[in-house]
Amino acid sequence: MLHKILKIVALVLSVAGIIFLGRIIAEGDDEIKAAALAGDTSIVEPMAIIAYIILGLVLLFVVVFVLKNLFTNTSGLKNTLIGVGAFVAVLIISYVTAGGDTMKYKLQDGIATDGQSQMVGAGLTAFYILIIVAALTMIFSGVKKVISK
Repeated sequence: MLHKILKIVALVLSVAGIIFLGRIIAEGDDEIKAAALAGDTSIVEPMAIIAYIILGLVLLFVVVFVLKNLFTNTSGLKNTLIGVGAFVAVLIISYVTAGGDTMKYKLQDGIATDGQSQMVGAGLTAFYILIIVAALTMIFSGVKKVISK
């Protein structure tokens, strides 16, 4: 039953996307650009709405099936919670070690605050930690494969 409903929804969204794409192609680039400069996005907007609907449905199904799999496979749930915990630990360590910057950075709406500067530093630190962990994991995996042969 769910399969039939999904096929019908996919068909309806596909047909709507084809119709809106045909409308965009028929209108032409120059007219769309001129209309957008004038503030009229009515030609492209329906296609964007279809794209947002499809993205939302895909994200919904991914979350539902991941959660379903996690709760039906308890060993997978344990491993997932360990991974999430490790990621949260990396974020906390990154935030604690990142200090605010004394320089003043200009933003669109003013000057960056100390907290904003610390969040950027924490993001960069977390990125560096995760890159190092990923590289070490790949090296360890490669060495392990070579040794086991």
